[in-house]
Amino acid sequence: MMKRSRLTILIGLIFLLILTNLNSYSGEESMRSHNSNKLSAESSPYLLQHADNPVDWYPWGDEAFARAKIEDKPIFLSIGYSTCHWCHVMAHESFENQEVADLMNETFINIKVDREERPDIDNIYMTVCQLLTGSGGWPLTLIMTPDREPFYAATYIPRTARFGRLGMVELIPRINELWRNERSDLMKSANQIIDALRQVNSGTGESEALELDQKLLDRAYGQLHGTYDAALGGFGGAPKFPTPHNLLFLLRYWHRTQNVHALQMVENTLRQMRRGGVYDHIGFGFHRYATDAHWLLPHFEKMLYDQAMLTLAYTELYQITGKKRYRDIVEEILTYIRRDMTSPEGGFYSAEDADSDGKEGKFYVWTEGKIRELLSPDDAETFIRVYNVKPKGNFREESSGAQTGENILHLEKSLSDHAAKLSMSEKELSARLESARQILFKHREQRIHPSKDDKILTDWNGLMI
Repeated sequence: MMKRSRLTILIGLIFLLILTNLNSYSGEESMRSHNSNKLSAESSPYLLQHADNPVDWYPWGDEAFARAKIEDKPIFLSIGYSTCHWCHVMAHESFENQEVADLMNETFINIKVDREERPDIDNIYMTVCQLLTGSGGWPLTLIMTPDREPFYAATYIPRTARFGRLGMVELIPRINELWRNERSDLMKSANQIIDALRQVNSGTGESEALELDQKLLDRAYGQLHGTYDAALGGFGGAPKFPTPHNLLFLLRYWHRTQNVHALQMVENTLRQMRRGGVYDHIGFGFHRYATDAHWLLPHFEKMLYDQAMLTLAYTELYQITGKKRYRDIVEEILTYIRRDMTSPEGGFYSAEDADSDGKEGKFYVWTEGKIRELLSPDDAETFIRVYNVKPKGNFREESSGAQTGENILHLEKSLSDHAAKLSMSEKELSARLESARQILFKHREQRIHPSKDDKILTDWNGLMI
């Protein structure tokens, strides 16, 4: 079990204890008109993606839980979001598969939740998953009683056993057998989850709010310093997330203490991220995270909150250092937001998908041949050299590790280093690369675009504003 602070566990316990009081999002429990399941009348793009599944999905609400009690079935709760790659994988493998759907419909009452529409539900069950399994992520899978008491937690589950994971076709019959014949053991497990949370927090006195003093700030800095990757930037190993909230803390810690290393950690991390494949060098904006330690191979979805928080981080780094390249990055991010993520009414959309035309990253990757076809020989040679384009490709599929012949554009050296080796000024090199970028961008716009999650979320819009 993952070690977590008592305060975090207490919060999780409180969420569990109040869970039975959660109401449906809309408050409307009347029967909905639908085609395949109960999701067709929902507004969430994620729920609508599953409206035609053969799985008899319900939205979160009293109707689903009442039905579970009447039919004496456990709940299969699946939480995700519309631009999540592994949510798509599980959907294609299992939720669109008639065999799996039949098993799910026979065994469970099935509920779909958009974690961006209902962050309250997601927070509760992500806490449960992390405490039970030591990790979390999306898609988030919970199996629980009709009284909302979880007894099984997982993230992605393949259709059949692989990746060292039990598959849906093996798991569901086993759960059904336990529910029908050994339910007392399942109930005991569900009760133990809540009891364990109570025991961890009993009699410690540590659940009270900690005083925000210099010692606590130093402790937070020390934890970040201990996991910092001095060579590649970021914190810890793969996968690597931008975590701009940590970077903003370090900038304020530097301002308070003048600890130069705190500033160096931020600058190196933001510089390495901008060079890596986690940044869209053609259309701008950051992908959600890198699956490797080098910031090369991203999950390609783009989230509004990442753009907002990274805009703040790069802006503050520019204010501190006065280095124009950080201002340029801010302007690039905001160019992407105004061009692709702003609604006609002025609000900001939530996210763009990782997949397009049925394949993750297809919109963003390039072959060497296509670049040479679109650019002049000299410009193509320069672009290929600067952005590390390889004849056999540098993009490997995450699941298989197989080379695809396609490239993720990224920088391994600064433009000044490249300019020196090419015997030209950095200004001249930047101009040539910008001209090439515009040609490639114009061509890329003709590709099938990733789908857009056009929800306007107040909190994420607040960050961007």
